[in-house]
Amino acid sequence: MVTEEELVREFQAIGVQPGMTLEVHSSLSSFGFVEGGEDTVIRALKTAVTEEGSLFLPALRLSREMPLTERDRSLGIERKIQILPPDCAHTAMGAVADTFRRQPDTCTGEGVFRISGWGKHGGEAARGGLQFALEHGGKALLLGVDIYALTAMHYVEDLLPERIQRIFAPGPEVLALYPPENWLIEVGHPPVRAWYTIQRMAYDRGWIREGTVGSCKMRFFDLRKVVGLYAEELRRNPYRLYGMEEPSPE
Repeated sequence: MVTEEELVREFQAIGVQPGMTLEVHSSLSSFGFVEGGEDTVIRALKTAVTEEGSLFLPALRLSREMPLTERDRSLGIERKIQILPPDCAHTAMGAVADTFRRQPDTCTGEGVFRISGWGKHGGEAARGGLQFALEHGGKALLLGVDIYALTAMHYVEDLLPERIQRIFAPGPEVLALYPPENWLIEVGHPPVRAWYTIQRMAYDRGWIREGTVGSCKMRFFDLRKVVGLYAEELRRNPYRLYGMEEPSPE
């Protein structure tokens, strides 16, 4: 059983400090049994950063992956996610993020890819999502999840070449079946999962600290360093990063 005191102690041990701006992603089940569940995890995070700090958690209006039908597979669909209504209680973000979003002292942005914030600069979540955290020395704490949960990585993906973006883009028949205002559909993926390459590079540079609490593996790092590394690789050679051949110049 994991207690609130243990959570606070281990969050502090891995590097969380009072006054810190922190992006958090979590899997409650990864801890084992937490006394008091998700509310305890949230209280522990608030205690660790204090009201002089800020917490930013995902509030994306996305379901978990939906089962694929035979027709989906025939159309090349590999991933199907439903866009949920603004007042949805449960999302793919998990119990900690969903409960955090609904608390009265939390600020939440608009749109599908919204962010929730709490603390001194928590209101920035409603104005600019994670931009404040990226620009003001924010850190990331991943609790039982890996870099593919890190929403801030998407903030530099305007650097992705159109050719790579097209790999994920559904065609007209798919869009007619699954309108983009209601669904997120992926019809393909590059040969390499690039974010894992960035995670490995960050480990090699000593940027990621690890710890455990209960059965949960924690990762802690500087947001700007890791997201900036992704941006740097996207600028330098995005095709190599995604395991693709660079197209010949026309």
